[in-house]
Amino acid sequence: MSADPLWSDITKNLNKKYSVFSFLIDGNKDVLATKQDLIVPDTDKKQPKEEKLCLITGKRANVVEVTTATMIQGRQAKAKLVAFQVSSGYDSYGKSKGYNAPISEEAEFAYSTSLNHLLRTGSHNKFTIGTRTYLFWASSNTEASIMTEDSVFSLFGHTEEDNPERRIESVRQTFQSVYNGKIPANSDDRFYILGLAPNSARIAVVYWLEAPLREFAKQISRHFTDMEIIDSRPNKKPYMGLHSILGAVTLGGKSSDAAPNLPDAVAKSIFQGLPYPASLFQACIRRVRAEQSVNIVRAGIIKAYLNRISDINDYKKLNIMLDKENQNPGYLCGRLFAVLDKIQEDANGIHTIRERYLNSASSTPAMVFASILNLSAHHLEKLSQGSQVFFEKLKQEIISGLDSEGFPAHLDLQDQGRFFVGYYHQRQDLFTGRKEESKEE
Repeated sequence: MSADPLWSDITKNLNKKYSVFSFLIDGNKDVLATKQDLIVPDTDKKQPKEEKLCLITGKRANVVEVTTATMIQGRQAKAKLVAFQVSSGYDSYGKSKGYNAPISEEAEFAYSTSLNHLLRTGSHNKFTIGTRTYLFWASSNTEASIMTEDSVFSLFGHTEEDNPERRIESVRQTFQSVYNGKIPANSDDRFYILGLAPNSARIAVVYWLEAPLREFAKQISRHFTDMEIIDSRPNKKPYMGLHSILGAVTLGGKSSDAAPNLPDAVAKSIFQGLPYPASLFQACIRRVRAEQSVNIVRAGIIKAYLNRISDINDYKKLNIMLDKENQNPGYLCGRLFAVLDKIQEDANGIHTIRERYLNSASSTPAMVFASILNLSAHHLEKLSQGSQVFFEKLKQEIISGLDSEGFPAHLDLQDQGRFFVGYYHQRQDLFTGRKEESKEE
């Protein structure tokens, strides 16, 4: 045998734990492993296995000693969802390996096969957020269940390179239709989400959700409602998907650059209707300050965050578009700043007020607004008489809503968020109003 030209390759693999090979007996066409009469019997297997109570089924059955490997992103191929220490001080009452927590062969085969099927390459029942792998499935094959699975994959399952936002509007309509009954669902239909994370040689369960299908659709629909804000862009690109949200609060604009725990926290808020994480709100405020830019995604994030905590604190909620009845000082200061910014833009075509004063105006209005109101008076002189009257009336309307003591000395972080939404709302209203005027002309 050692003279065989393949013998050197065989010997290289002899010490490897999972090396598998066979050979032919000279003159035969079948490998040795297929010859039943030559296979040496395994004496251990002749011993009857002791039946134990399965922790999954609750029935007595033969239990597995080790469980099947389950491969997830970021983990070695032999990692397992259920694993045990061996000879490391964790063996209890003389039991080792799987006998510490008995699982029947039938149950182990069922769950490990299902997991590996959901985790297969090309599966549309999984998505990855950061280091987490999420699996999801519905309890039935009804139209509502199938469409919900497809919509969850469209909302979370694509990478940035795949243009994940392209189906957001159809996803929104699907969840609303499931929730309001236009797409019928059985009363006992349920939806499940399992979150897995790599952890040494094991796989850790980090998230579990089980909810009625319609209730799950309700929470996703609520996310779209909370994030919705006026959009004057001609193309009206979707902005409510997870990748857009995370990208809006990162330096490079990529969701992959988000803080490690942020994607998980945002996803859980969407799934369960919980308040959005404070870390998302804070990261959004930091990006607005760093870039002096309140785009639609950031305005939507701030609105969604503040409206969900308003459910707890009974604050006035922010509307989708400009709310002239909102007397919050932060919101009013944001509106006024947008008017002064627009006056300068119309007069000189520049935004130096925004670049120099946006951050300080949003945090310490009393220190800033006197100066920029004086600047605004000079900018107004360059506009037409009609524009001067329009902007003066608008400024006075907003200022009259402030407290009699004048501009607040300081705005807390939540009111700073309302400042930026007020700024965004007023800018959009001015832009939309001017566009409608030009159409009439």
